[in-house]
Amino acid sequence: MPKLKTRKSAAKRFRATGSGKIMRRKAFKSHLLQHKPTKRKNHLSKVVVVDERDAENVRLMLPYL
Repeated sequence: MPKLKTRKSAAKRFRATGSGKIMRRKAFKSHLLQHKPTKRKNHLSKVVVVDERDAENVRLMLPYL
């Protein structure tokens, strides 16, 4: 079988934990930050688990994750 190609855009956005869960960054933290409260910006800085309904699509994009 030929090697499978990784979607490079997905590889830059997602990471796997040791137990196999897929982690992602939260949105809305790249610009227009001056009017957002500090609490909200701190919460947006956290890394969260990808929803189980989306995880299968991410795994297809990252065959060697």
